[in-house]
Amino acid sequence: MGSTYAVIMAGGAGTRFWPASRSLKPKQLLPLAGGDEALLAATVRRLRGRLPADRIYIATGAHLLEATAAAVPEIPRANLLAEPVPRNTAPCIAWATNTILRRDKEALVAVFPADHFIGDEAAFLLCVDQALDGARRGYLTTIGVVPTRPETGYGYIEKGDPILEPLCDVARFVEKPDRERAELYLAGGKHLWNAGMFFFQAKLMADAVRTHLPELASGLQKVEDAAPRGDEAKTLAAVFPNLPSISIDHGVMEHERRLAVVPGDFGWNDVGSWQSTWELATKDAAGNAMPTGAVTVEANGNLVCDLRTSGGKRVYAFVGISDLVLVETDDAVLLLPRERAQDVRAVVEALKARGDGKLL
Repeated sequence: MGSTYAVIMAGGAGTRFWPASRSLKPKQLLPLAGGDEALLAATVRRLRGRLPADRIYIATGAHLLEATAAAVPEIPRANLLAEPVPRNTAPCIAWATNTILRRDKEALVAVFPADHFIGDEAAFLLCVDQALDGARRGYLTTIGVVPTRPETGYGYIEKGDPILEPLCDVARFVEKPDRERAELYLAGGKHLWNAGMFFFQAKLMADAVRTHLPELASGLQKVEDAAPRGDEAKTLAAVFPNLPSISIDHGVMEHERRLAVVPGDFGWNDVGSWQSTWELATKDAAGNAMPTGAVTVEANGNLVCDLRTSGGKRVYAFVGISDLVLVETDDAVLLLPRERAQDVRAVVEALKARGDGKLL
């Protein structure tokens, strides 16, 4: 078996983190999980515990190339894969896999989202090692997070028969459930959250893409044919926008039989909204996460993020207010109940609709 390589998917828009997250500086480039470390930088740092920088690839949007390079300067420029347009995870992973195969025909590949929080990094890296062992054995392998609540916002993975502790067969992938079904999943102990991490032999993934997504494989073959001529970038720009937009779960994983999952319990959070930021932030005794010097009177569970880069220090005072999110940037203020954190993207859509691009 060849060397191990990582692919970090870092092309998301992060619209639920407006007004902090913008088109040219989306959430993976922001410190949204407590502390000052951007999410992408934290992902790279964790993987540097297992891999040298030259075996870490980052797939991002072409418009984010310079910002991504600045955020993780230790990653070689040649390892930044710039997608001309977003086409979901299957084209992203298939292109990255082909790129790695040119370098190492026997490569193992580990794929990670750029924007997740990991509380117990030692436990996480142990799961990564176990998942890579599954990949060495010829399985398309994933890590499933042990659920801690009846979550309706995630897809699930149903465990099948044990393979070799802790590896289990994947019985099936499950779409986001309703509350009743999510409670059954939590109680039953057979279902894991799908965290979007994948581990495989590069040649097996390439074969699977050719089998299940022939149109995608055919399009990317044009890119492969152009690479030796030095025309990869030009061909990619022409081909990539026409590739099928489909997730690796639906396009490949759900159709494969030799699938394995490693259950993981390592303080995972997908950092999906301002609610996640509140959960991960340092809070006072009343559950408020606010700037130093804030005044609270009968106020509970609030989040304040002062992200202004101009102007002087500001004192925030909350009286009789609970479970509120307040985010300030130099040009915008967001105010909403914490329970509505998922609805921030509606603001982005409204701004698009009225042509207010300078705020996006």
